[in-house]
Amino acid sequence: MLSKMLAVCTTGKADGTTEVRSVDIPRLGDDEIRVKVEAAAANPADWKILSFIKDVAILGSDFAGVVTELGASVVEGHFKVGDRVAGYVLGGGFSEYVNACPWTMMKIPESMPFETAAQLMACGLTACQVLYHAQTLPSPESPASSPIDLLVWGGASSAGHFTVQLAQLGGMRVIATASPKHFDRLKALGADEVFDYRDPEVSKKIRAYTNGNLEHAVDCIAEGSTPQQVADSMSAEGGTVSSLLRNQSNRPEVKHIFSAGIELLGKPFTFGPFSVEGKPEMAEFSRKSSRMLERLVAEGKVLPAPIKLFSNGLAGVQEGLEYLKSGKASGEKVVVRISDTPGLKA
Repeated sequence: MLSKMLAVCTTGKADGTTEVRSVDIPRLGDDEIRVKVEAAAANPADWKILSFIKDVAILGSDFAGVVTELGASVVEGHFKVGDRVAGYVLGGGFSEYVNACPWTMMKIPESMPFETAAQLMACGLTACQVLYHAQTLPSPESPASSPIDLLVWGGASSAGHFTVQLAQLGGMRVIATASPKHFDRLKALGADEVFDYRDPEVSKKIRAYTNGNLEHAVDCIAEGSTPQQVADSMSAEGGTVSSLLRNQSNRPEVKHIFSAGIELLGKPFTFGPFSVEGKPEMAEFSRKSSRMLERLVAEGKVLPAPIKLFSNGLAGVQEGLEYLKSGKASGEKVVVRISDTPGLKA
């Protein structure tokens, strides 16, 4: 049995660099599932933590592959050995094998390439978190009887891509912001109207479009000027903003709720400076959300975003992260195929 694998690790120097190392395959927890990773996708958090994490740890949150082993307490039911799956972890995705929680995994259609599926869970679950946990907005399983306005700031981002689709399926009237080149794509996904986030009058135009009644928003950028721009788009009485980063605006009547992806794991977890006590109820939230996403993807109602495949597999992760950090990625997901890694043993 294999005991070693290749993985993309932090260097412990907090200098923004990674290295591909041969490491021990982690012990499989009783409540975990082991997956042979076929493809992995990059997220902004992957490059951001490289500037301050001082431990050596495996990077990566988004992956797709094939189930190879079930933990001792995992009953073969929804998942079995040989299943094609996508999943979310906090550290471990950029490797040959990963151990993941069943509640942050989904089965993927036979027709969907692993490279496309690798993006599904981190941002798919995040979209569920900002819509149904931070706020209690209508879901595809219980749509609104009459449209409710929702602003998705950064609709062309990976998180925005899934948020727009889920909100539309929940019967909401979706208003998004993006670059003009993404307007048609977002409207095809379900956005009712899209505004140019660079327009200095954008908040004013959104207020006019919503007749000054906007009470719900999701800020998928959540840094720089966006928290204030989102707040300025809301009604005079205020409202609630689900935010992917911790922030606030100068409008006290607008409530900003921070959604931390690590909470989706539902159990105590530490990765570098990130640590949570763990809330078992979040594991159940993730399980229900994962099953819903699995169904919607299988039915073709939730579509993945376009991908940009970087060459050299795990050895190409550093280039992919630098591409993300530079801001060059636009409306696409950075992905690597593990089998493309130089020197990888079959």
